[in-house]
Amino acid sequence: LKGFREGDRVRLARCVAIWTSDSLLDPKVLTTLLQDHLVKDGLAADFLCEVLLTAKNLRDITTVRSLLRKAGLDSRLMEFLQANKRTDENFKNLFQQKGLEEILGIHRSLEKETSLKELQTYLTQQVNEGASVREITVGVQEIAKKNNILEPQVISAIWSSVMEAVEWNKKEELVADQALKHLRVYAPLFAANTQSDRAELTLLVKVQEFCYDNMNFMKVFQKIVVLFYRSEVLSEEVILKWY
Repeated sequence: LKGFREGDRVRLARCVAIWTSDSLLDPKVLTTLLQDHLVKDGLAADFLCEVLLTAKNLRDITTVRSLLRKAGLDSRLMEFLQANKRTDENFKNLFQQKGLEEILGIHRSLEKETSLKELQTYLTQQVNEGASVREITVGVQEIAKKNNILEPQVISAIWSSVMEAVEWNKKEELVADQALKHLRVYAPLFAANTQSDRAELTLLVKVQEFCYDNMNFMKVFQKIVVLFYRSEVLSEEVILKWY
């Protein structure tokens, strides 16, 4: 890129946008921009932004999102900033100045997805390894606080991880005792993360969906709700509101 004059670089970037949008060029070619000398001189960021802006103007922001994902750059946008300028403020300023404010939303969304994956991975690992409920609770709250994950999202991840950790009995008459015994162990973990009505409602819906998606659990739903009520995971007010 350094061998091109500025106007030629702009024209090349626009051509790359057209070719990638029309599937004539593999978007992964954009990863070659992440070379130290191109990033340091700001050429990488300028070229990428010109490509994205052209793609946005040709099509829409969905095309831009798809282009970044196919290029494998959706999670690497911060790397286009010079090493000593990789802050949220500089990131925001760059894309606002380039007329690409939508990139900020894409970046936030991806950060949230990454945070939720981190939480889910942690939970799955800890539950499968039989870590203490107290230890898991502390770890979950640390991850949630660090990444600003909302309680309803946390409780959804907990439910999924706890229920996926077991190979459930195929016999309907046996699975109830198995489920209640398993959930009783993790009741304190659920209780610690249902401090809001919204989180309680989210958990109720998750329990309902699981029981109705798994036929053997059809008759277990009410028993799980009773268990969570007695364990102070669910409040009477929320149960009545849901009902």
